[in-house]
Amino acid sequence: MRSSESAGRGTGRRLAPWVGVGSRARSRSPDRGAVTAEAAMAVPVLVAFVLALVWALVAASDQIRCVDAARVGARAAARSESEADVLSAAREAAPHGARVQVERSGELWRVRVESPAPGPGALALTLSAEAAALAEDTIGADA
Repeated sequence: MRSSESAGRGTGRRLAPWVGVGSRARSRSPDRGAVTAEAAMAVPVLVAFVLALVWALVAASDQIRCVDAARVGARAAARSESEADVLSAAREAAPHGARVQVERSGELWRVRVESPAPGPGALALTLSAEAAALAEDTIGADA
């Protein structure tokens, strides 16, 4: 025997299954579905925020790798390593798809690393870093 039948046993009538469940079940509230609507608005915003946060972390990581690659290349150039070795060392430390430029200006070796940061539209950036080091062959040359 179901609980709705036992509740109305003495009167000879059957009660609806929602009787006795609570006042919310018997009446229709104007706020019904508000939580679903709020969640439908909040979830896409949260997803967009998380994606933007991940993009920012990847861009920051690639920027740090560009700085490191420029420093590695400048140190290698200052030690009078061949230009191929300098480029190879800098490219190993740089993010995938980075461009590396090496030039000497006077007593300094300059290494510039540029890397595209993936992203939609305005979020597509070009990250860059430059490092300079004094060439070892110029140290003690004036003495």
